[in-house]
Amino acid sequence: MSVAEVPVGRQPRPAPRKRFTLSGLWHDTGVRSWIYQAAILVGVLAVGFFLIRNAQEALSRQGITTGFSFLQDRAGFEIGERLIEYDSTDTFIKAYQVAVLNTLKVSLTSIALATLIGLVVGLGRLSSNLLARKVSSIYVEVFRNTPQLVLLIFCYTLLTRLPAVRDALSFGDVAFLSNRGFSIPWLASDGAFSLLLMAFLSGLVLLWQVARWLDRRRFATGERQWVPSIAGFLLAGTPLVLVVIFGPLDIAFPELRGLNFSGGTTLSPEFLALTLGLSLYIAAFIAEIVRSGIQSVSRGQIEAAQSVGLSKFDIYRNVVFPQAMRVMVPPAAIQYVSILKNSSLGVAIGYPELFNVNNTIVTLSGQAVEAIAIMMSIYLAISFTIAALMNLYNRMVQIKER
Repeated sequence: MSVAEVPVGRQPRPAPRKRFTLSGLWHDTGVRSWIYQAAILVGVLAVGFFLIRNAQEALSRQGITTGFSFLQDRAGFEIGERLIEYDSTDTFIKAYQVAVLNTLKVSLTSIALATLIGLVVGLGRLSSNLLARKVSSIYVEVFRNTPQLVLLIFCYTLLTRLPAVRDALSFGDVAFLSNRGFSIPWLASDGAFSLLLMAFLSGLVLLWQVARWLDRRRFATGERQWVPSIAGFLLAGTPLVLVVIFGPLDIAFPELRGLNFSGGTTLSPEFLALTLGLSLYIAAFIAEIVRSGIQSVSRGQIEAAQSVGLSKFDIYRNVVFPQAMRVMVPPAAIQYVSILKNSSLGVAIGYPELFNVNNTIVTLSGQAVEAIAIMMSIYLAISFTIAALMNLYNRMVQIKER
């Protein structure tokens, strides 16, 4: 009998309440999956605790102390290339700071250079010019199938075979390339560089705020073309605003004095080789990302843009790239993190990045477990930061479905 047929004055009998039983709880797939995950987590933590406990006992039997107090001890070794003041009397923690800055320096430079080369090669792969298309294809196949360490050592060998300082290759008497490195003009004071660095970080904060505002606004799809321009203005325009406010910055130019160049700054052969090795290798993968991203855009949209008289530059800027970025950003983020991790290959040519310096700290301090844990944590933190920034930019370029 349906509810509609129940006589007036009689109410339908309520459904019986489910009784809470352990067997019923166990047969709930959701509850059972949580129990399995909790058991696995407890097991992993127990194994980790057991291994750490055994390692500490083994070290204590050998008279080796554990803990992170060694970071305040005197380092006792020099670091040839550094962005901040450092000498052998400083602490291990100061040595880590120098190593992290060197790693960031080579990683960020390689990311920028790999992106530029990958963009050019990726567009060349789709060019109607036969020569450009073939050269780009050869580049991708050669560098993508060459071991990165081999490429790195090859670049370092070439750089160390360059002419000596007195016979350095001159670029308009402004920059000089020799077996000592690449001497270029640079800011005369460290304070000016710190000011520009703070301005760049301020641009990142503003970019994050703009991204949040864009998500809330949910503007029309056609306005998404301005997102890359907004990002470029905030990151490059903020330092320029400070230059206008505080006046022009003094720039020192390199000059040959004696057996070396004085003034400006010199990029060491180790830094150049590591940057080229990372950039040329990763650029081959970014080129394929660019090619696949552009090809993901419907051909009909390109033909429609051509039919209204847009130039090729405007078609790529307003139609192709705003849509292709949704496809390109996630895999590009993976390649950027790969550049950071592969910067540890600098140990093969003597560049003082994090892995190289950490090996020296392990040898001198004897705190192998703690030093390796610190190194892993630093790499993990930087990788998460790069991924977070790329996710932020990915949200900015996404086209919101209404």
